[in-house]
Amino acid sequence: MIDKTDKTWGVRLAVLGLVAIGVVGAWRWRQLFDPLALAGWIGGNPIAPLAFLALHIAASLFFVPRTLLALGAGIVFGMWWGIVWAALGSVAGAVAGFLLARYLRAGFVGRDRLTQQAGSGRLAALMARVENGGWRMVAVVRLVPIIPHSLTNYALGLTRVRLGAVALGSLLGQLPLTIAYADLGAAGGRALLGAGDWRHDVLWPTLIGVIALGLSLLVPAVARRRQRVAAAQEATVSGAIRGA
Repeated sequence: MIDKTDKTWGVRLAVLGLVAIGVVGAWRWRQLFDPLALAGWIGGNPIAPLAFLALHIAASLFFVPRTLLALGAGIVFGMWWGIVWAALGSVAGAVAGFLLARYLRAGFVGRDRLTQQAGSGRLAALMARVENGGWRMVAVVRLVPIIPHSLTNYALGLTRVRLGAVALGSLLGQLPLTIAYADLGAAGGRALLGAGDWRHDVLWPTLIGVIALGLSLLVPAVARRRQRVAAAQEATVSGAIRGA
C-alpha cells in the first residue's frame, strides 16, 4: 500500500515539474505574450477579459514580465478598462503564485526549517519584516520594480503573511506600474490605429502613464531612504543603551 504522505509528496513534485515545463514553454513561445500579438489574439473577442485574466495568471506563474500584459491590456481594452483588467490580472497572478508556493512549501520544506537554515541572515530578516508588516510591507515590496513579479509571488508564499494581506498589498503596490503601462499601451494602440482625437486618445494616456511611472520610481526611493534613516536611528539608540 502506498502511503498517503508519499502520494501527496508525489503530487507536489509533479506540480513543480509542470511549473518548470511552463517556464520553458513560456520562453519558447514568448511571442504569445507580445502586446501586439495579444491584441490580435483576443482583441474583439466576447470572452477577451476572461482570456486575458487566464493568460495573466499563467504569465505570473511562468516568470513572464507583467509589464507586457499591462501594455497588452491597454492596447486591447483601452485606457480605463485596460487599467481595471491589468490590475485584476496582476492580483490574480500574485495570489496564484503565492498559493502555489505555499502548497509546495508544505510538501518539501517547512517554514520553520527554512528559517532555521537562514539563521539570522537576510532571508530570515526579510520574512520577519513581511510577516510583521502585513499588507503594508507587501505593498512596499511590490513597489520596488527591480524585484521580478513572479519571484516575489513565490517568495511571499514562504512566509506566514495572510492571503488577504498579499492580495491587498499587491493591488496597492503594483497599481502605479499597472496604470503606467496600461495607459502607455492604450496610447500606443490608438496611435497605431490613427483614430479619434489625438489629444484625447494619445496625449492624455501618455501623460498619465509617464506620471504613474515616475511615481512608481519615486515612492520606493523615498521608502528606502526612510528605512535607512530608521535603521540608523535604531542603531544609534542601541549603541547608547549598550554604552550606558
